[in-house]
Amino acid sequence: MFATQADFVGRRSVSVPSRVEEYIRANEFERPTLVLDTDVVADRFHALRAGLGHADIHYAVKANPAPEIIERLIDLGCHFDAASRAEIELCLGLGAPARAISFGNTVKRATDIAFAHRAGIVLFAADSEEEIDKIAAHAPGAEVYIRIVVTASEADWPLSRKFGCAPDKVHALLARATDAGLSPVGLSFHVGSQTRRAAMWVPVLNEVAEIWHAAREAGFDLELLNIGGGFPAFYGEDIEPPAFYAAEVMRLVGERFGDVPRVMAEPGRGLVAEAGAIAAEVLLVARKSETDTHRWVYLDIGKFSGLAETIDEAIRYQFLTDRDDEATGPCILAGPSCDSADVLYENRPVQLPLGLCAGDRVIIRSCGAYTSTYASVGFNGFPPLDVVVI
Repeated sequence: MFATQADFVGRRSVSVPSRVEEYIRANEFERPTLVLDTDVVADRFHALRAGLGHADIHYAVKANPAPEIIERLIDLGCHFDAASRAEIELCLGLGAPARAISFGNTVKRATDIAFAHRAGIVLFAADSEEEIDKIAAHAPGAEVYIRIVVTASEADWPLSRKFGCAPDKVHALLARATDAGLSPVGLSFHVGSQTRRAAMWVPVLNEVAEIWHAAREAGFDLELLNIGGGFPAFYGEDIEPPAFYAAEVMRLVGERFGDVPRVMAEPGRGLVAEAGAIAAEVLLVARKSETDTHRWVYLDIGKFSGLAETIDEAIRYQFLTDRDDEATGPCILAGPSCDSADVLYENRPVQLPLGLCAGDRVIIRSCGAYTSTYASVGFNGFPPLDVVVI
């Protein structure tokens, strides 16, 4: 269903579809399990497409590479942002056209660049001289966009300086790409993960627009602007609805960049997070001393088994239990592994029912993004996160 006028009013997003929660409540799980609903992914895609207008949506495959999600998005005409050869092979194997896939990682193995080029992929990211040289050698004539590191992010999870070049290197990299026989078509940036309101994009857009216009004035015929990800999911704090949010971002882009021929967006979390929930179980409830005001609640899932985004407590998941009609109190939430780093929330304790005890079921909402792929293969002998698609 396409976005309606109601999608553009300032209400907050629904966190997890009832179909997922009903499935979890109706079934038993021997170990932590992520349950996904691809209908929610499709609804979110339609909403973002309505707001983004002429911009191409390149789903960030790393957020959740479940084949059922990729297949659904292919059917909807979505494009894909791949970070590795394996993600490219996944998309191609499921029927995505090569020209609908961009190789967006700025750190690539030379043989993987050559593979992507042979497969028909034409669009590559770069942020350094050596990466440009590798692309020129192994994907001659390819289109490249230069990723810029941004400093003005207001996201809940700002990205580090690992990706992107400083503004003072942009012209030199564009020139190097031209001299190497590549087609330097544009620039890219990432506003930061979980940027909850469109207005938070303004400082970053101002920063990048200055670089964009300076490059065009210097004679570089830029035609592609990759605005990256940052599209939010609902984790308890109000966010703007996706169609409104996307439309507002595009309005802000238009004000600063003018009529850009090609715009790309790379939503990951914003497309799939709310499509999934994790079925988990309480393993232990304890207090460290008789005077402790906070209980410790240990779950059968932790940082190493899917909830890596609780690092620094940046992403605040929501929890449902079968005791939610009871009185609640603060608790420190931790995972099951024999590792002292496996504490999920301690600086800002979580409110959970006072009667919670071992064996109780817990549903963790908005877990469709960055959970199954973050789960370890078998740290402490705990298995990877199971995935069920309904």
